[in-house]
Amino acid sequence: MQSSKSSLAALTIGAIGVVYGDIGTSVLYAVKEVFNSGHVPFTTGNVYGILSIFFWTLTVIVSIKYVVLVLRADNNGEGGLIAMLALASQAVKDKPELRKLLLGVGIFGTSLFYGDGVITPAISVLSAVEGLEVVSPAFKEWVIPLTLVVLFCLFAVQKRGTAGIGRFFGPITLVWFVVLAVLGVSQIMRHPEIISAISPHHAVLFMFHHPGTTFIILGAVVLCVTGAEALYADLGHFGKRPIRLAWFSVAMPALTLNYFGQGALLLENPAAVKNPFYLMAPDWALVPLVVLATMATVIASQALITGAFSVTKQVVQLGYLPRLNVQHTSVRDTGQIYIPFVNWGLFVAIVLAVVMFRSSSNLAAAYGIAVTLDMLITTTLTFFVIRYSWNYPLWLCVAATGWFFIVDLTFFASNMLKLLQGGWFPLMIGGGIFTLMMTWKHGRELLNEKLKADAIDLKEFLEAVFVNPPTRVEGTAVFLTAEPGTVPNAMLHNLKHNKVLHEHNLFVTVQSHEVPWIGLHKRVQIQTLGHSCWQVILHYGFKNDPDVPRALEQIRGHGCEIEPMKTSYFLSRDTVIPTIGSGMAPWREKLFAQMHHNASAAADFLRLPNNSVVELGSKIEI
Repeated sequence: MQSSKSSLAALTIGAIGVVYGDIGTSVLYAVKEVFNSGHVPFTTGNVYGILSIFFWTLTVIVSIKYVVLVLRADNNGEGGLIAMLALASQAVKDKPELRKLLLGVGIFGTSLFYGDGVITPAISVLSAVEGLEVVSPAFKEWVIPLTLVVLFCLFAVQKRGTAGIGRFFGPITLVWFVVLAVLGVSQIMRHPEIISAISPHHAVLFMFHHPGTTFIILGAVVLCVTGAEALYADLGHFGKRPIRLAWFSVAMPALTLNYFGQGALLLENPAAVKNPFYLMAPDWALVPLVVLATMATVIASQALITGAFSVTKQVVQLGYLPRLNVQHTSVRDTGQIYIPFVNWGLFVAIVLAVVMFRSSSNLAAAYGIAVTLDMLITTTLTFFVIRYSWNYPLWLCVAATGWFFIVDLTFFASNMLKLLQGGWFPLMIGGGIFTLMMTWKHGRELLNEKLKADAIDLKEFLEAVFVNPPTRVEGTAVFLTAEPGTVPNAMLHNLKHNKVLHEHNLFVTVQSHEVPWIGLHKRVQIQTLGHSCWQVILHYGFKNDPDVPRALEQIRGHGCEIEPMKTSYFLSRDTVIPTIGSGMAPWREKLFAQMHHNASAAADFLRLPNNSVVELGSKIEI
């Protein structure tokens, strides 16, 4: 019992650091952006109204939608948009057109995650370093360079992994939330009446008297829920209970106290609107607060970078991106990975965002469209999960998700007003990545169709070969093939050029499925083909790490004893040649050919021993 309690406490503190780091730093800029928008007349009633809107936005979107409802939709214990997409597509698998539509919508949402992943670290770190301007205006010219230095250091250490410093994320973020609460309480004590802003009637009155203004400022109010999607994405790391406990016991109370403290400060000193968060603190605490805020934003950014690595790996497994170089940074935790291409691609885009927008206020104009569209997509997919997978009545499904759909749609519509001010930037990034994903998916389908059209049936081929069998040599040959039951090109080339056949032959197909995990007991499917030949299918979930040699150890006892030193792995290295005519547009075929050429080696992706791999090339026109 004691061990269980300590484990829950450790997971809860971990969730505070990883799950709520992002939403915990939104206090740096959310209130400032609402009142600096120029749309809200500065009156006591409006301060109460805005604080009430903040509180109920946190309550409806985070507490009720994500913490209570969406966390229930776990996919074998895993969460996130990819897990939700897999659940929804499985729920409607008997409706192929609807399934195809949902897959497209879900993959577009995943692409938008990268747009959000560029804006969030940029606005978080920049807003923290901007605290130096409050310390002294002389520091203003140092804000951009210091922000870029902090971001470079953050991305440079990724290849070393976060196992060493990761244990400090939770405690540091916990200290951050305690400081948020203390700062808030110190101001609330001067104006305790501000607590009454919790009442929803203040929000209702503000919306009733200022309907147009309310719609416009929702684009800034949404800043208070930055990182809400992380709640669901990190479900597999921490579990429902620690995430819920961390929110209701620490994050939500601290955020509420800080927002209300900023409101109390504005009632006393309206001029503090230029940076209400830092101006809550006494002068002696400003520099330590800037340091702590920078640490908190770095931790929030780290969680998002780790999420980008994880999502990319899952998308590769599902077949929407080419194989990438994935490095494991921890021997014990297989989930800790580093993808150089994603790491430095994100860094370049974030630097571009900081240099282009130059302030957290300008970045706030770019933030919101991507994240609210992702929220809308999550709500939509949730409907299909609870309707077709959980089989709840239609009226209940509409009631459960309809309200959230309206709220998300309203926030999205408001953020669309910021499209020309910077909202185009994350949409451009998301749209570019969506184009890459769909080009790769369609290109792979065309490639597989071409391979199928030219394929030779494996059983018939083996029967023909063994009528007059070639020389058999000692050892085992493992032929990797995309389609089970067809002759691999590598085998045809081997017979043509080497004119030999190994003593044992395995025809192995690796298949990825729309579930997070597939256990070892379901990993291998084997069928004997006679003449010491076997057809083997290896099954993996989108969060499993493919490891062909390890999986093949399970076929012992089926007449084939694999000895590592006597096993050779044969792969076909296909070169794609774009052709004019059917298929995709010429530019997309060229893009696919380039992506195919630059994909990391299949041998590395499948963890094949380098000294036992034989690659035989061929050209394929699409």
